[in-house]
Amino acid sequence: MTDTRSGRDWAMLALVVLIGLNLRPFLAAPAPILAEIGADTGLGLGGIAMLTLLPMLLMGLGAFVAPGLLVRLGARRGLLIALTVLFAGSALRLVAGDGPSLIVTAALCGVGVAFIQAAFPGIIKARFPTSVPVVTGLYSAMIMAGGAFGARMMPVLVHAGYSWRAALAWLALPVAVALAASWRILSDVKASRPDGTLTRRLLCRPRTWVLMGAFGLINAGYSSLIAWLAPYYQAQGWTSADSSNLVAVMAVCQAVAALGLPILARRNVDRRRWLWLTIFFQTVGFFGLACLPGMAPAVWAGLCGAGLGGSFALAIVTALDHLPRPEQAGALAALMQGGGFLIAALGPYAMALLHDWTGGFAAGWGLHLGCVLSTALLYLRFDPRHHPAAMPFMP
Repeated sequence: MTDTRSGRDWAMLALVVLIGLNLRPFLAAPAPILAEIGADTGLGLGGIAMLTLLPMLLMGLGAFVAPGLLVRLGARRGLLIALTVLFAGSALRLVAGDGPSLIVTAALCGVGVAFIQAAFPGIIKARFPTSVPVVTGLYSAMIMAGGAFGARMMPVLVHAGYSWRAALAWLALPVAVALAASWRILSDVKASRPDGTLTRRLLCRPRTWVLMGAFGLINAGYSSLIAWLAPYYQAQGWTSADSSNLVAVMAVCQAVAALGLPILARRNVDRRRWLWLTIFFQTVGFFGLACLPGMAPAVWAGLCGAGLGGSFALAIVTALDHLPRPEQAGALAALMQGGGFLIAALGPYAMALLHDWTGGFAAGWGLHLGCVLSTALLYLRFDPRHHPAAMPFMP
């Protein structure tokens, strides 16, 4: 019996890896080849920003809808449908003939990822109740590693002779693998049916909104880096391959920090010292991008990545810390991501506007530096001694 249970846990960990790897490539992949996409479709900065803004908005809105869908569909069927939608959005990029069609495929991918991100933290807490920080770190690391994979593969495929459409469509293949694995492994997942009033009760708690604000301000930096880091350096004469390497450095550092920091923080009930460490990394990284872009680009990108990856994973862990029951903690984490992604979606568009006004991206990196410093103040609120008062027991 123990061997069977252990086998199921290892299978579920494998699924955590497979699903996590597929949640960011569709966002990160276009950035290194935006010159080709823009030349072929005629998309300007505003349209290019929509490739990130629209799916991020849908990922945010989806978190509010997901609890109700989870009740109707169940975790297994809901995740299979969501992965199918993500597969369709990726595959249809092969026939995306113009800018609006490409934006629609990004929206489809965003819809699929929205449900997965809303449902998965609760599943992790239910299946691995004694290892939440470690498994959440693994899940977050795979999300970031998937972004690195998507960014790095596009120039390789384009230089190998594939069109940018075919290169983007190749990302449907790992989604198909995750879908097949989910069909097999998720048959054993038993998700609790959430209380239909839970979302309303959580939204009445000020702490929910503080979690949303902190998550959103940080991830606005992520969405902007995904959208504009490669074009920022291409405008300074870098090739698409070199700029994709820079995005990959950022994403690899995200993955390492997303896995490592929750492991380091697992013995500390108070996660704030580690959250502030991620703030320090991002502060130095965004300052370097804004003021000293040519001095050490890989260092600035890597520090931003480490800060963003660590804060993403630790934010989920911190949200899950607030409530003992998996379905309630998962709902809180989903709402944090939902409201947070609505804020984060504005990052790329704000940078596009600032670029139009100033003629460059430096002001946008300065904006994100301000967001990071504001988040440091919000982290003061996450004293674990105050969690019971912030989130009183919910029957």
